[in-house]
Amino acid sequence: MTTFAVRTRVALCSALALAALPLTASAATDPLARFHEQRLDWKSCVTGPDDTTGKELEEAGAKCADVTVPLDYADPGGRTITVAISRIRGTDSAHRIGALLLNGGGPGGATIGDPPWIRGELKEVAGRYDVVGVDPRFVGRSTPLDCKWPTGTSIWGAPSPFDAGFARDLAALCRKNAGDVLPYVTTRNTARDMDVIRAALGERKVSYLGYSYGSYLGEVYATMFPARVDRMVLDGVIDPAHYSPRLLRPTESANRAALEDWAAWTATRHATYRLGATSAAVLKAVDRIRAAATRAPLPVGPYRVDERVVPLVLFTGLSQDNDQAYGELARAVGDLARAAQGGPVEPSPALAETLRFVLTGEESSYGSVQSAILCGDVPAERDPEVYRRDIERGRLTDPLLTPVTRNIGPCAFWAAPREAPTAVRDDFPALLVNATGDPRTTYAGALAQRRNWPSSRLITLAGPAQHAVFGVYGNACADDGVRAYLASGRLPAGDVTCRP
Repeated sequence: MTTFAVRTRVALCSALALAALPLTASAATDPLARFHEQRLDWKSCVTGPDDTTGKELEEAGAKCADVTVPLDYADPGGRTITVAISRIRGTDSAHRIGALLLNGGGPGGATIGDPPWIRGELKEVAGRYDVVGVDPRFVGRSTPLDCKWPTGTSIWGAPSPFDAGFARDLAALCRKNAGDVLPYVTTRNTARDMDVIRAALGERKVSYLGYSYGSYLGEVYATMFPARVDRMVLDGVIDPAHYSPRLLRPTESANRAALEDWAAWTATRHATYRLGATSAAVLKAVDRIRAAATRAPLPVGPYRVDERVVPLVLFTGLSQDNDQAYGELARAVGDLARAAQGGPVEPSPALAETLRFVLTGEESSYGSVQSAILCGDVPAERDPEVYRRDIERGRLTDPLLTPVTRNIGPCAFWAAPREAPTAVRDDFPALLVNATGDPRTTYAGALAQRRNWPSSRLITLAGPAQHAVFGVYGNACADDGVRAYLASGRLPAGDVTCRP
């Protein structure tokens, strides 16, 4: 989320945990009593000598535990799995507020390692909270799911302008390698897990900070367990009415605007990146790269980059509006430009990470669980012709990026969801945060959810093509607004607009 390169996830393949918990007398009135009343075994977060996340957590004073939850909440006496959490205890016991649960988005993003940096961004408020990171079910350390895909892509579908066969094959691999758990990989079950975590922590209520997809998870949790929420911050807000496997379909104009913003930034640094001295020249350089990749794949280190991959490289680079992210994207495009001219090219680290993600199965687990969540939440259009026609229409206005946002994915060949999509409640007092130029969770989504939740308040960061604001972009107005709300529990009197 913080760099051009796709955030990678460690794919750990393990058997599902079958831990049994003792029955209690309260089970007669609470079918989940044995989960709610479980005692957590807090231990070191370090899982081995190469576990950098665990070491960072340990240095920050965090402890980790596994929370046992039902695989199927309709059968709480049946099979169980574990959900991994981390916690940094609050230090200000006299003014303690409670637990602050985190979700970093994705869907399918691991969040267990986030408490140290979130605690740092909370500043003086941090001591009043136990900051809790959660790897959602089947993510990271939480009985991870892996469909054994040849790619880490998911909601982008096939790494091609249109390839229904590839998408069908991805779905078949998931049925083969993880079919027994796929029906239970849903946001509603993740929300139920959150409530088990709340109870196992001994909290009557919890507060919540969710980014990107985490905003949708927060919306679902507030709908299913409204009495269990104390304070809720949703940053990068998804409009639940448009949540579906085609989650990126409404982002096309915002991504095009972000690409043009990056091109203007790059043009002012022509002496460094040599891609053009005007925004138009930089965009023409991109077009030349795509044209060259269409004629023949571009050799970039051990990879071959064709016209199917070039748009993905650009798309993944457009989420953070800062010099570091824009510079990494400019270096990546420079690498592709040199490859298009026929010279040998070793990719920059950020480009190498993206190509590894798209063109190999090293991050199969991330794409697998991301698709499983989206496919398990909302049914997808099943007719491949719908996607093909949609791509052709989109190419009339944006031939570069619409094949990414409109592509067919494995959800077109997935089993129907077991539950209906969540009808998110009509109102809830939450703090919403969004940048107007966000190319992932567009500002229109934040405005729609603000209307849907009239008692909520919206902090707007005006201008940047920035995905995720609090503690990420570095805007004092927005960051201070979030801290003030988490400290007092009082929403601003009205919506707030912050300038970069």
